[in-house]
Amino acid sequence: QVQLVESGGGLVQAGGSLRLSCAVSGGTFYNFAMGWFRQAPGKEREFVGAVRRRVDGEWYADSVRGRFTISRDNAESAVYLQMNRLKPEDTAVYYCAAARTVPWYIPRLGHEYDFWGQGTQVTVSS
Repeated sequence: QVQLVESGGGLVQAGGSLRLSCAVSGGTFYNFAMGWFRQAPGKEREFVGAVRRRVDGEWYADSVRGRFTISRDNAESAVYLQMNRLKPEDTAVYYCAAARTVPWYIPRLGHEYDFWGQGTQVTVSS
């Protein structure tokens, strides 16, 4: 059974940085495209960014492009979300997700993902 466990969330001041990690077990990691989503209170879940099966090739939501960076380590079966220049509107529960896809595809919709983590809270104070 595939399991995803996020870590690294916390409280940070606006302008600061956080790095989220997602450890994947129970599957062949390099067969998954990996994505990050977030959900703020009272709002729908939204796509943050994703990286395809190969280590090259990412896609980001406009709201985070240039501030957030996704990377993956296939040897460690982990994916990371480096978040810089954080804003109060980045406050949300962040989820990582795994999608069984063809190698060149970067899924951006929630229903394209097969497995989800439990989420980690990120709070950005103003």
